[in-house]
Amino acid sequence: MSSLIQKKCVPCEGRQAVLKAKDIEKYMSELQDGWEVSKSMKISKLFKFKDFKEAIKFVDEVAVLAEKEGHHPDISINYSQVNILLWTHSIGGLSENDFILAAKIDTLYK
Repeated sequence: MSSLIQKKCVPCEGRQAVLKAKDIEKYMSELQDGWEVSKSMKISKLFKFKDFKEAIKFVDEVAVLAEKEGHHPDISINYSQVNILLWTHSIGGLSENDFILAAKIDTLYK
């Protein structure tokens, strides 16, 4: 089990440095399969469901989690597929918060 799910997202308000490639690699190794890094700036994962209703239920659960953590992903829905895109907008790249939320989102996926 990832140690990331034991952590809580913390407000950074643009005062954090963007993670370096070696840190991104370390955090990626703690996530479940399927997450991809884009230009060392964002991580994303495509979640697949049997139908639209299940996809929406998952999105609702992600929304509750995101509010609780105070860190919000970009979410797109295409019928039975949900794409989650994470990055820390205030720093223009990846922070530990993105990996914490990714690990917790993985726990919601059944």
